[in-house]
Amino acid sequence: MVTFDSDAVNKLCSADQLELLDSIDRLRLQGINNYVSLPQIIVCGDQSSGKSSVLEAISGVSFPVQSNLCTRFPTELVLRRAPHIGASVSIVPHESRSDSEQAALRGFSERLPGFDSLPAVIEAAKLAMGISAHGKAFSKDILRVEITGPDRPHLTIVDLPGLIHAETKNQTLSDVELIKEVVQGYMKEQRCIILAVVSAKNDFSNQVVLQLARAADPTGDRTLGVITKPDTLTAGSASEALYVSLAKNQEVEFRLGWHVLRNTDSEKGTWSLAERNVAETAFFQSGIWTQLPQVSLGIDKLRGRLSKVLLRQIASELPGLVEEIDGKFSACESKLMKLGAPRATGDEQRHYLFHLSQSFLTLLKAATDASYTDPFFEFSKAEHEYQGHFRAVVQNLNRGFASTISVRGHYRAIEGAEGGHERMTRSKFISHIEELMKKTRGRELPGTFNPMIVGDLFVEQSRPWEFIVSRHVKSVWDAACRFLHMVVDHIADGSASRALQEEIFDPSMKDILNSMTEKTKELLNQRQNFHPITYNEHYFLDLVQKTRREREPTKEPKDILEKFFKVSSLSSNNPLSGYYDLAKLAENLTKNRGSDMKHHAANEALDCLDAYYKALKVALKRFIDDVAVQVVEGKLVSALENILSPVNVWRMSDDLVARIAGESEESRLLREQLAKQLGVLKSGLETCKKFASLRIRGGE
Repeated sequence: MVTFDSDAVNKLCSADQLELLDSIDRLRLQGINNYVSLPQIIVCGDQSSGKSSVLEAISGVSFPVQSNLCTRFPTELVLRRAPHIGASVSIVPHESRSDSEQAALRGFSERLPGFDSLPAVIEAAKLAMGISAHGKAFSKDILRVEITGPDRPHLTIVDLPGLIHAETKNQTLSDVELIKEVVQGYMKEQRCIILAVVSAKNDFSNQVVLQLARAADPTGDRTLGVITKPDTLTAGSASEALYVSLAKNQEVEFRLGWHVLRNTDSEKGTWSLAERNVAETAFFQSGIWTQLPQVSLGIDKLRGRLSKVLLRQIASELPGLVEEIDGKFSACESKLMKLGAPRATGDEQRHYLFHLSQSFLTLLKAATDASYTDPFFEFSKAEHEYQGHFRAVVQNLNRGFASTISVRGHYRAIEGAEGGHERMTRSKFISHIEELMKKTRGRELPGTFNPMIVGDLFVEQSRPWEFIVSRHVKSVWDAACRFLHMVVDHIADGSASRALQEEIFDPSMKDILNSMTEKTKELLNQRQNFHPITYNEHYFLDLVQKTRREREPTKEPKDILEKFFKVSSLSSNNPLSGYYDLAKLAENLTKNRGSDMKHHAANEALDCLDAYYKALKVALKRFIDDVAVQVVEGKLVSALENILSPVNVWRMSDDLVARIAGESEESRLLREQLAKQLGVLKSGLETCKKFASLRIRGGE
């Protein structure tokens, strides 16, 4: 048995720090790393880079290097100082395994009094994972090897399968990709320290591990490089000088620097670990390697560096780890709450629906009252802008409707006026009215117009109302559907949410839309299918007079001519009588003004229409209010609470309750999975909070 010189380690690990390492290991063993990334050191390298020999040197235990047994799967090596010497081997199954496979693999556990039988136990573990000559070559399951003894350092590292450059007869292209995927999966975890092993036998720029490490850790903040097989370099050669430069952190720079090891050469016979350490010490005491600081050479110094790096990484990541576990714990708890209690019987299913009904009404009331304090509203705001803020959505849609119908509510507009779908000159509008007068002529005298034509013109002018209000009603209804969908998804699990939508909410919302549509038609009929009547007489007459004054002058031609020619009378004795017959001119002008009585009547009708439409602006505002109050609030908002009320749940048939709340196999399995996850996260949270204030002291 090899004895370590562990003075540095003795100074490093306090009882609290040892408990911290053990706690993190227990969390990893429980499978918390399936949910959050734990701080750890991973050993990566190309095949034949000497990675397994590094693992052997760190642990002080001879692993079956030549048979390559330990590089077919990730190996978690747990080293702990303890009075007794021993080893235990177990398997941590990958989450992709089925429940039965996971149970079988977790059942594999061997405790050994010594290390002689370790290779045989590892071989048995390999077979349990399904790795054989005729089976799969690699596995994502983790082999956990825990080694204790009085001279062991406090350290946990994960050794990953060696990276393969190309497929061979024994290793397929899928094997190459699988190993690369496994290694990259570990490397990308931001809490992992990457121990990148490169062999001096090959050009380091061609070794895959450095390319992957740089991709996962571009700044090199969490990578420590290890150079193996320096004894294969020719003394004084350019290659040796290049590797010394690499070891000095000058070629590929890592924040944690580089370390150099001289491992045993399995091709030159069997070496004991004691012989290995003696040969390594002698090698670094001569030649170019003496230029490097002693802290960067040899296995003893590497153990100390790794222990310190791991403790520092754990301590620095604990606050973030606590926050992440806390967040995932809350999310897991929320999912379990949505699933509710098991729902095997009819009573359990109806009870679940009663619970959903209460949650639904609470959120609905909060949304309609604009009391956005529930966590649901923060989630809905982030995911769908502010669609969960239902009252705000409705108010903004109502305001948009009021603005649109006020500006765009009349069909024709004379050029220069605001709004209108069809713009035309006044003369063209007059021509249109004249044609309409022909089709609606009654017993009115020549030069006058049938007063009913004002009603026809108003119906024509208010034609856009129906489209605008119908579009608004559909927009508000769509918003309500989106809101309800979000609420149901929030309060119910997946299968119950889908069933509620199909069985309850979709049919109810269709009925509500029909009710809104009928009420809208009723409001439109009240304002469009009637004879024009207004009792606001003074206002209406004032508008008519104002319109006429704007359209034509109020003075007679006689008055206009007298003022223009500055004469007191148009009689024959005025100063201009020898030149102009002003009286005759005034007579002709008067006749021309009244010659086209149809045109005049059309003008009068248009004046009345304009005045009547303006007078009805009060009625338009009332119509807008009626749509908001009677349609949106009366037929939609107030009806939502009845969709899933406790009374309706009580009235549901047993079959309907079962279709909605009956638990699927998928939900049952999900509940079991979430309960297990919740337990693991809770344990992890308590453990990490206990050590969150830990501080690691001392230099690297």
